[in-house]
Amino acid sequence: MRKNWLVVISLVLVLAIAGLVGCGLGNSAPIDIQGLNITNQQEGIWVSGQGTVTVTPDIATLSLGIEAQAVTVTDAQSQAIEAMDAVMAALDDNGVARKDIQTQYFSVQNVTRWDTVKEEEILIGYRVTNVVTAKIREIDKAGTIIDAVAAAGGDLTRIDSISFSVDEPEAYYEEAREQAMAEAKTKAGQLAELAGGRLGKVTYISESSSTPPIYRQGVYAEAVPAAAETPISPGELEISLTVQVAYTIQY
Repeated sequence: MRKNWLVVISLVLVLAIAGLVGCGLGNSAPIDIQGLNITNQQEGIWVSGQGTVTVTPDIATLSLGIEAQAVTVTDAQSQAIEAMDAVMAALDDNGVARKDIQTQYFSVQNVTRWDTVKEEEILIGYRVTNVVTAKIREIDKAGTIIDAVAAAGGDLTRIDSISFSVDEPEAYYEEAREQAMAEAKTKAGQLAELAGGRLGKVTYISESSSTPPIYRQGVYAEAVPAAAETPISPGELEISLTVQVAYTIQY
């Protein structure tokens, strides 16, 4: 008996859903089910616009550090500490604030070699690695700072990469946003005209932006004569912003 009642209830639910779908097909008005607004077609004009501003970077970020290897952990760490202290002093002497220096990576690893006779890994020492990122606000001094770090850390120095960015990009985003909205409006106006109508009000706006930093991998520097300097060129950055806008059409 209970099984029969379940079959009847299921049939009633199916008929109710079919009735709602039938009403939606026969009428273009939206159906509201518990506050959910459902339309059977997308109305208005949906367009996208893009704005791009080219800027000169004013921040250089160096990834640099020390890598020391010795037979014992104590010796490796002592070498790393001494060299890193010298590197930090060089950064400080060249105007890099401590607040702009952040530890990125630190590790103590076993160093092994393969013994072909015993056919096993043999421990031969330890490697201590200490890498920081240093934000250089006087971007013209990037080459000088690289050379100073290389001289301070000596053979233990490692300089992994350099990237360039803009410290305060908000003003550039405003300019890119104006460009993007103007492009979207121009597109939408043309589409409305081609459709035999005119552009109505804005009903929806979304935005996405992109300011990828410029990376230079594998920046290596050695101690050089005072007259020489590692050449660093920041190039240019593109700050891009995309908007998606929906307009109504008036006839």
